[in-house]
Amino acid sequence: MKALLSVYDKAGVVELARGLHDLGWELLSSGGTARTVTDAGVGVTDVADLTGVPAILGHRVVTLHPKVHGGILADRDDPSHIQDMVAHGIEPIDLVVVNLYPFASAPSTELIDIGGPALVRAAAKNHAHVGVVVDPGDYEPVLTELRQTGVLSSPTRRRLARKAFETTSAYDAQIANWLDDAGAESPGESGDPDGEAGLDASLPLSVALTLDRREVLRYGENPHQAGARYATRGQSGWWDGAIQHGGKELSYLNVYDTDAAWRLVWSLGDGPAAVVVKHANPCGVAVSEDITSAYVRAHECDPVSAFGGIVALNRPVTAELAEALRPVFTEVLVAPGFDEGVIELLLEKRNMRVLEAEPPSSLVTSLRSIDGGYLLQTPDRVPVDRTLWEVVTEAEPGPAQWADVELSWQVVARVTSNAIVLVKGGRAVGIGCGQQNRRDAGRLACEKAAGRARGGVYASDAFFPFPDGLDGAVEAAAAVVIQPGGSIRDQEVIAAANQHGLAMVFTGERHFRH
Repeated sequence: MKALLSVYDKAGVVELARGLHDLGWELLSSGGTARTVTDAGVGVTDVADLTGVPAILGHRVVTLHPKVHGGILADRDDPSHIQDMVAHGIEPIDLVVVNLYPFASAPSTELIDIGGPALVRAAAKNHAHVGVVVDPGDYEPVLTELRQTGVLSSPTRRRLARKAFETTSAYDAQIANWLDDAGAESPGESGDPDGEAGLDASLPLSVALTLDRREVLRYGENPHQAGARYATRGQSGWWDGAIQHGGKELSYLNVYDTDAAWRLVWSLGDGPAAVVVKHANPCGVAVSEDITSAYVRAHECDPVSAFGGIVALNRPVTAELAEALRPVFTEVLVAPGFDEGVIELLLEKRNMRVLEAEPPSSLVTSLRSIDGGYLLQTPDRVPVDRTLWEVVTEAEPGPAQWADVELSWQVVARVTSNAIVLVKGGRAVGIGCGQQNRRDAGRLACEKAAGRARGGVYASDAFFPFPDGLDGAVEAAAAVVIQPGGSIRDQEVIAAANQHGLAMVFTGERHFRH
């Protein structure tokens, strides 16, 4: 029996080689793998001695030879294959152990593996006769089976072949996506002054996507649905490094809502901030001088909706904050850290999942499934830049109001449309979300504000199609309105704002969220 070992990651390969050698297998290898195995005192034949050709072209060509691939691909049940092997002095290879250059670690042409994927695909194709191992985690199970039975069973070879093809597919996907990124144009580079051709060019003609299951969830959106969290092969996000200190397993909605809360809280500037999310929508947001005050003020926005919600904080949790959380039923608490002894206090609430995590990374694309495919878009960036905004009314926001204007714009962009958000004094006091018309969204926001929005800011994620969209701002006694503008009735809306003494800011950009 003969095995070919050619691995970039040398972890475990000596133990595998020694185990195979002890079973009487002949070992083939080359380059660094051969040196590693030889240095460990295990006998190995260099591939160059088998083929009669040394590694050439800066090690780009090593195993690409008929004596290698013929030995792997030969159908031992086909007499003509056996005749070819005898005629050309080709000996069968029964096991191929390969892991590939880590392309995703530093994408470049030189890290595009050629010989490795060729070996893997050849062995996987001929899995009826050949075993292929691409995962060091399979070394011990393969050795165990060989020690027990002398051969790998058909189900084992089939399982290993599936993993092999999945590995080469994902590897090619990484390279294809890298080539897309390297050749992507920026908006407007195609001679299109409005950037529309650039927007089209920012999305690839095809997307190669391989996902690995990272976590089986307690259930899906509902208890009768299965759910799991997957990660893009070769990438990781904040979830992969998150530590769950206590509580039950996460469900689909726990993960979905927590991600929404975590992204929002880290978008609110450098000061202490707290967010409460329920069903992917914020029901409380506040910034303050300290994290406990931020949480208390966020919770006060809508205590009814906060029941069973997600709390996200951008500061470590203090003992004082833990006490403030104690009387509130909270599904998930996520924070960057915890003061000494605080986790033990929090875990007294057995049903609370307590997560510690790094800040989230920026999204590259947004993907949503539809029948037979997916919708893909670039992420919604929410710039807060007064130089890009225009005050269109006679009244202007006062110096103290601009901070609330900016906060309201960050929040309303992350509320399901149609959305209205009322902000006063560094906290949301009323949030109306997911309505089919903007008036109802405003009515809900005013109802929840319950008089707390006087002199505050009324934010709308899209323009007002009619002047009556301002009725909610008037009812709430808000002083400032922020909206994208762009309606054919903008002048009527501006006139209504002037009539009511409202200051109004146009951002020029809407932020629908569905």
